[in-house]
Amino acid sequence: MPEQTNGQTNGNNPDRPREPIVSPYQSKYPDPMSNVSNFKIIESTLREGEQFANAFFDTAKKIEIAKALDDIGVDYLELTSPMASEQSRLDCTAIANLGLKAKILTHIRCHMDDAKVAISTGVDGLDVVIGTSSYLREFSHGKDMDYITAKAIEVITFIKKSGLEVRFSTEDSFRSDLVDLLSIYKAVDKIGVNRVGIADTVGCANPRQVYELVKTLRSVVSCDIECHFHNDTGCAIANAYAALEAGATHIDTSVLGIGERNGITPLGGLFARMYAGDKEYVKNKYNLHKIRDVENIVAEAVDVTVPFNNYITGYCAFTHKAGIHAKAILNNPSTYEILKPEDFGMTRYVSIGHRLTGWNAVKNRVEQLNLDLTDEDAKAVTQKIKALADVHGALSLDMVDGLLKKFHEAKGDGTHKEVLNRIESPAQIVA
Repeated sequence: MPEQTNGQTNGNNPDRPREPIVSPYQSKYPDPMSNVSNFKIIESTLREGEQFANAFFDTAKKIEIAKALDDIGVDYLELTSPMASEQSRLDCTAIANLGLKAKILTHIRCHMDDAKVAISTGVDGLDVVIGTSSYLREFSHGKDMDYITAKAIEVITFIKKSGLEVRFSTEDSFRSDLVDLLSIYKAVDKIGVNRVGIADTVGCANPRQVYELVKTLRSVVSCDIECHFHNDTGCAIANAYAALEAGATHIDTSVLGIGERNGITPLGGLFARMYAGDKEYVKNKYNLHKIRDVENIVAEAVDVTVPFNNYITGYCAFTHKAGIHAKAILNNPSTYEILKPEDFGMTRYVSIGHRLTGWNAVKNRVEQLNLDLTDEDAKAVTQKIKALADVHGALSLDMVDGLLKKFHEAKGDGTHKEVLNRIESPAQIVA
């Protein structure tokens, strides 16, 4: 029987059917509206990321970050509103004139003055936003839905006449009334907005809520759907994936997830999740080897370290420790790795200088050092490593190597067992 498809194709490779996606980590026949294999990234480190507590990017740093993100291949770069400050306006103009492959957007309030200034900077598009929840309508701008709808139509119509791309987003979407949301989204879709945006401004949504709202919205608008998820309750990546499954087309990210409070969907984390969904699409569209570079640039600029457990680039991301894990990894990395480190320019590391180590991992190190030791020898050294680690804590790789080399040298005159027995502390290895 021939493979069934929904008639849609992968945007990066039109010859490859979108369905079925051959992956054990999702349904063979995903939702017909799913864009897991056909999405765009709106990278907002230079807008949302500027709202991070430690962030201050001068013009040179913004340009460095913009170029690094462009090297990765993100589809859009979103910049701070030119109305925020005079320097923000100048920075918008400077980045818009760099000639990058990514489209340049700026984020503005739903206000004609903002739109006029933003258009003058030379950006490719404007991201318009206004709060629609009862909280923001009462305690922020104080406007009702009739006013919001009329103002949105006025501003969008003006931007479209300039020939620029335009997105209209509600703010605090998941605490807004559904009828209000659908009404205003239908109104702006009718006048030809390029995208409508859903924003989980306070990070309260969960994947099921996201899926239901996006799928409902997908049924009433024909334009693209952008989603912006804050990470206050730890759901930003999962929410982004659920949104794409339901038919969203664009996801907002920032490097290391920096942004207001706990930030938004991290770029590296989204890559990790989407790689598991459709590896070839992500690998072919984005330069995954560049993610570590831009994370290092941003981490240094905002005076933080890349977290030890960071997606892809954390120093523990591809480190294996337990003996049973190490043995399997050495036989077949896919046993305990869903991501291939080499696809991201990273390498795996099997930790062996601890009480949990297994002799197969030690034997692998023996082979790497080209030492002539038997399996029984590897087992004997493994027991010594465990005994030392029980008392003194983990041994460094240099100490493990030193122990193996001492054992190997002593084997030549048959004193290897005595040498092993005499070592009672790591200090004796290097003595």
